[in-house]
Amino acid sequence: MARFPILTLALRSIRNRAGTALLTILTVAISVTLFLTVEKVRHGARASFENTISGVDLIVGARSSAVNLLLYSVFQIGDATNNITWESYQAVANARGVDWTVPISLGDSHRGFRVVGTTPAYFERYQYGQQRSLEFVSGQPFDNLFHTVIGAQVARDLGYELGQEVVVAHGTGSVSFVEHDSNPFTITGILESTGTPVDRSVFVGLEAIEAIHLEGPTGAGSGLSAEELEAMDLTPDAITAFFVGLDTPVVALRLQRQVNTYPSEPLQAIIPGVALAQLWGIVGAAERTLAAVAAFVVLTGLVSILTAVLTSLNERRREMAILRALGARPGHIFSLLVAESAGLALAGALLGTAFTYAGLTAFAPAIEARFGILLPALVPGLYDLAIIGVVTVASAVLGAGPAWRAYRNSLADGMTIRV
Repeated sequence: MARFPILTLALRSIRNRAGTALLTILTVAISVTLFLTVEKVRHGARASFENTISGVDLIVGARSSAVNLLLYSVFQIGDATNNITWESYQAVANARGVDWTVPISLGDSHRGFRVVGTTPAYFERYQYGQQRSLEFVSGQPFDNLFHTVIGAQVARDLGYELGQEVVVAHGTGSVSFVEHDSNPFTITGILESTGTPVDRSVFVGLEAIEAIHLEGPTGAGSGLSAEELEAMDLTPDAITAFFVGLDTPVVALRLQRQVNTYPSEPLQAIIPGVALAQLWGIVGAAERTLAAVAAFVVLTGLVSILTAVLTSLNERRREMAILRALGARPGHIFSLLVAESAGLALAGALLGTAFTYAGLTAFAPAIEARFGILLPALVPGLYDLAIIGVVTVASAVLGAGPAWRAYRNSLADGMTIRV
């Protein structure tokens, strides 16, 4: 048997059944591709989710749950339980250790997209991903009372360009019966796509929010021109929430405690990273389910190898008998079938890994631009090698069943096969 090494025999045997072997390899490759793709996108989605907002040390709003505050202030889901008075905002903004603050005011919309009242500092301080700042595709931040900046999805879905006018509506629903149309806003900037709720936002100045609400609840108009409104003191009485940047993160817990025990009104300060982790714990069930489904797909690929080996056993009994006649021992027969199973799995896993990285490399820019999912390093690593190893070893283990059957047959069969 020294003239017939097991690996050489296994390769020749696979080559002799090239059609079946190719289909089996392709099945394993597709299953491994799906599993690795799901894993890469899953980890990228979680990292991007947790970095929806970065560089912000605290978010302060009216007292509610941490997740609710995060949802309406960052993800624009739901509504605030209450507003914060301007005096309270100023008190926290001037507290020791605070480097900067960015106020936001919510409650209006434009054709289903949330309107965010804020200051030009928003475009300098808001970061996402790995400390990535907002960039403009065209235009610049608003510098006039009735100027506005729109997110990438707003521009894409509504076909807006610089210079077009936007009418803000009262409320956050997709349909509103009260529009603040006496002074429309002019688009002066369009942001690059971020894959975050910023893409679905229309940004105006805090003073503009005050100005349009001078019209009253009916939206009938205040009767004042834009020039007259600009001359007025439009400092807001209240805001919805605000982002806080600190001189050093060390003071975060101290300031959080001060805000949470603020005596003048019920406020709450949350650390974005902690709240994001809590939120992911709620929505992460779907992600884990998807990973489990992908794992079962890999198992299906391995079962296809087992099926291919089992169905070929009866056809190969004469082959095994001839090998015995040439000096092969029953253990060699066992090792041959195990090696075939492992070889098919190894080839499929390697091909699947190649498919995964080729596809992710090709589509990574589009995935990031459209969904904001920043995929991890697009080069194979230890995790991928571990998956290849696990698939190969698992296939060898599954192949041990048919190999044991062939081993038993080889003990009983001679040159004439009993069928």
